[in-house]
Amino acid sequence: MGGGVGRAHAPPAQARLAIPLLQLVARGDPVEDLLFERGIDICHETVRLWWNRLGPLFAGEVRRQRVSRMRGFRHWRCHLDGMYVKLNGEMVYLWRAVDHEGEILESYVTKARDKKAALAFMKRALKRHGSPEAITTDGLRSYGAALTELGSREKQEVGRWANNRVENSHLPFRRRERAMLRFRQMRTLQKFASVHANVHNHFNHERHLVDRQTYKQRRSAALAEWQALAS
Repeated sequence: MGGGVGRAHAPPAQARLAIPLLQLVARGDPVEDLLFERGIDICHETVRLWWNRLGPLFAGEVRRQRVSRMRGFRHWRCHLDGMYVKLNGEMVYLWRAVDHEGEILESYVTKARDKKAALAFMKRALKRHGSPEAITTDGLRSYGAALTELGSREKQEVGRWANNRVENSHLPFRRRERAMLRFRQMRTLQKFASVHANVHNHFNHERHLVDRQTYKQRRSAALAEWQALAS
């Protein structure tokens, strides 16, 4: 099976089986070998094509369903933070918004970390997910300036360890960044950050925090939902 399958307008059964495994691509795992064990003989270029073509479609549907459910909640908290990512030898800034349960809500790449960039990031996050009860940030003054312009300065909370939740959420991205040998274009970084965040949210069941039975129930529910999206 060659690259023609990946160019199909509708994802075939083989591609639907591959999609859950595509989260391993960024980590450097031999996805084509894992699929070969399931009777699917493809090359790595086909997996890459599936990721680029189908990854955003599946991730976007996961995000839409989560956003629709999230808008029913009023009492939730948002954590904002960012990190520098090297892009062709230059540093760009990846803004990230995380809710109080650790799910990544938004990822946004800019060249600067000033008020203008912070304002664009916040407008994008608030428009999609609604207004939280509180917004936790670090001491970066761009957050305060942007929140003042949005009229939400009273919601800002700043603390030394208050933003640990969003800072810990950077770790999975950093692991995949190293495995991918970094990025070359802002568009590629933005695309990967968005897809990776939604796929990670869907398959992250906090196994270390729950008992075995609860973990199995969450895993089954996530797989069932994923199969429904892929059908």
